[in-house]
Amino acid sequence: MAKIPEHLQELSDAVREASASNETMAIRGLGTRLILEDEKNSTQAHRHVSAPNGLLEFQPDEMIVRCGAGTPLADLRSVLRNAGQDVNIGGNGTIGGALARGWSDVHRLGRGPVRDVLLETLMVGHRGDVIRVGGPTVKNVTGFDLARVLVGSLGTLGVLGEVTVRTRPIPLASRWSVVDDVDRARLDHIRRHLYRPTSLLWNGTRCWIHLEGHPLDIDEQMDAWSARPSEPPVLAPYRWSARPDEALGMIGEEGDVVEVGVGLVHRRRPAPRRTVAAPEVHRRLEDEFDPRRLLNPHIRRFSER
Repeated sequence: MAKIPEHLQELSDAVREASASNETMAIRGLGTRLILEDEKNSTQAHRHVSAPNGLLEFQPDEMIVRCGAGTPLADLRSVLRNAGQDVNIGGNGTIGGALARGWSDVHRLGRGPVRDVLLETLMVGHRGDVIRVGGPTVKNVTGFDLARVLVGSLGTLGVLGEVTVRTRPIPLASRWSVVDDVDRARLDHIRRHLYRPTSLLWNGTRCWIHLEGHPLDIDEQMDAWSARPSEPPVLAPYRWSARPDEALGMIGEEGDVVEVGVGLVHRRRPAPRRTVAAPEVHRRLEDEFDPRRLLNPHIRRFSER
């Protein structure tokens, strides 16, 4: 068996001990991404395990960074910004928690989804074994792209111990603006002619636009659409998923905001629970990665979402 990296030894030992006694485990970061429907179960008796914290390697020229999954995003960003870079993960908390949650922020339209950020991880499995998933560059990855499966799995398939992620250059300028009196026809016109927006939000009458790039280019686009500087809207707490064109037709209640081109609607009430696609595939994944369901059992299982 390959030697376990020193910075992952404590985590591996904790998982191995819990597994040997058939003890359930709750994976903990900074607690900023708890899932609302599972909070009532999070106080059950579990062994708490946490990933290591700290920067391990930063290659600015290659635009990749390697760190412990327990590293706070704020700490990571402070290092990256000194080199004029950032990571495409919104919010606070730890980088491992953000990847396990898997939610992209409102800049997904232009920056891509969170699942594209993770290149490689050293994951601790349910028995304490350290498993390498992915590779530091795309050309080094063969077989199934398990890194994408782990993003959004909520820690039910393994504990992210160390992660290697892509970084991105910080743009010269970044600006929100708003356009009033936008109906569906005008929104379609904006979508077709606006140059590479990072985010496009619409509530049925008003369109918020986020642009990144050279400040003169941003000014020109804002003038072309009679947009005025603005803060982004305050979004409702629940996210409804639909096909992008269907999402535009879901505006109907006060506070509804669509992420145009993405297929998410932010609403004030939770979406109905849906049966996941291919539940047997999800179940087989969990049977392979955590057959005894020891990891994060207080969270609704991957196969139940």
